[in-house]
Amino acid sequence: MSFLICLGALAFLMLVAYRGFSVILFAPVAALGAVLLTDPVAVPPIFTGLFMDKMVGFVKLYFPVFLLGAVFGKVIELSGFSKSIVSAVIALIGRERAVMSIVLVCLLLTYGGVSLFVVVFAVYPFAAEMFRQSDIPKRLIPGVIALGAFTVTMDSLPGTPQIQNIIPTTFFKTDAYAAPWLGTIGAIFILAVGIAYLEWRVRAAAARGEGYGTGHTNEPEAIAAESLPNPLIALLPLVMVGVLNKVFTLAIPGLYGTSHSVALTPGAKPLVTAVPSVAGIWAVEGALLAGILIVLAFAWKPVSQRFAEGTKAAIGGSLLASMNTASEYGFGAVIAALPGFLVIADALKAIPNPLVNEAITVTTLAGITGSASGGMSIALAAMADQFIAAANANGIPMEVLHRVAAMASGGMDTLPHNGAVITLLGVTGLTHRQSYGDIFAITCIKTLAVFVVIAVYYLTGIV
Repeated sequence: MSFLICLGALAFLMLVAYRGFSVILFAPVAALGAVLLTDPVAVPPIFTGLFMDKMVGFVKLYFPVFLLGAVFGKVIELSGFSKSIVSAVIALIGRERAVMSIVLVCLLLTYGGVSLFVVVFAVYPFAAEMFRQSDIPKRLIPGVIALGAFTVTMDSLPGTPQIQNIIPTTFFKTDAYAAPWLGTIGAIFILAVGIAYLEWRVRAAAARGEGYGTGHTNEPEAIAAESLPNPLIALLPLVMVGVLNKVFTLAIPGLYGTSHSVALTPGAKPLVTAVPSVAGIWAVEGALLAGILIVLAFAWKPVSQRFAEGTKAAIGGSLLASMNTASEYGFGAVIAALPGFLVIADALKAIPNPLVNEAITVTTLAGITGSASGGMSIALAAMADQFIAAANANGIPMEVLHRVAAMASGGMDTLPHNGAVITLLGVTGLTHRQSYGDIFAITCIKTLAVFVVIAVYYLTGIV
């Protein structure tokens, strides 16, 4: 019965997310409903002492990353840098290579720290024009953008500032560059297989005589000719975010040590910070802040004219994204405290390999919640200690645990109820029926990639 209560809570949260209801509201409802069925008297103390404690703790750690990432993406957009990068890549690769061009643009923007939601809006008009000119079916655009924005730069490539690569740092005391070779190998696999699949889809459509199509909704206006910034200047903030992330990652432990205490008032109780648990977060926050300042330095006039109004939506989006994930994090903490979760944990322990165990656990919860960061947060909040103990017993470095967790979170997360998928389809004016099949193919490819990475680690020992 206790197992069914846990399963029911997970199924309920997945159902309401799929139906479009807010998980900020329904994650506590699902969690406390499970507590109510287990021990009604425990509902108030569990809500205050566990759910809210974990939810607030997540916001304390990660909200600045969400906020700075959203603002950075917005100033890249307001400055015209994103349009400049898109135009330069298309001119370099050629409009006839529509799939490769759009994937590369998405990779550049997301690896540079731009939110994948911002990338969808920035890239779609160019993708639609290229596909129209090349007479490629519009229904393939979501799969192409998903490959570029939702995969390797989210969780595979070392140093990516996306939140899915930052969350494991606090559990495993690693940094954003954990297991760089494994991450790169996984990225190459995803891109090679993903591009081959999408190109095959383009050729198959051409063989059937299927073109761009007519009667589409949300068709973007024709891209107007305008004076754009130099693409090298436009790329500079993205490059600097990556470089400074690495610089800060190396410098922070040397500057602060393993533990740092500070008391601003003489005689006051010092504030003690365990530096390894926050060094990765501090590094990416500093890098994103520097990226924002670099954009302002090169494009003060166009950004300043629309900054106040433009950043309102970005800040609101960062609040919503962080609170969604934090609420799911609190939900995971409550579920992990229930007797029924012991049944789940024992079943997962039956998987003898610690890395496979971690990958299956994380990607399953990411699929259930429809969120890579949410599913990973739930899994690591509940089982990080178990993963660490198993890894230590088998001589597996924490860096490998980090990379496997991050890549697994980006596995089955993009099921139909995923917020990014719904946003992508809405922006492009397409439906699940028309375009989700290709998104699901990319989902399967990136899920397979994490097991390829695990196999490479065991065969070669490379990290």
